[in-house]
Amino acid sequence: MSESESPQSQPAGAVVHFPAPARPMTVTFDRRELSELLNLYGRMVAAGEWRDYAIDFLKDKAQFSVFRRSSEMPLYRIVKDPALARRQGAYSVVAATGLILKRGSELSRVLKVLDKQLSVVS
Repeated sequence: MSESESPQSQPAGAVVHFPAPARPMTVTFDRRELSELLNLYGRMVAAGEWRDYAIDFLKDKAQFSVFRRSSEMPLYRIVKDPALARRQGAYSVVAATGLILKRGSELSRVLKVLDKQLSVVS
């Protein structure tokens, strides 16, 4: 039904299509980001540090949480918050206590805070 047509000019059995409501956009990790996160997760599982993970896609941010045991609070949360991209960087690593360990605009740099470096013991 166009704006120039009145409801009376339509046939009695006409179907009027209303526009579908817009779905609220959610923030997600893209394929490259998920690959980096899961590579780090795999290394930490192999080292025996982490055992479980959870991914949350919310309206304003996305979270990748890692757990030592699935029944505990997350050890770390890797958060993507696009609202902070221009100010402090979209990515942050948050400890279980709520302390922000690292924040930045590049995920690979932010994840380095969790990658423990091997050192030679003499």
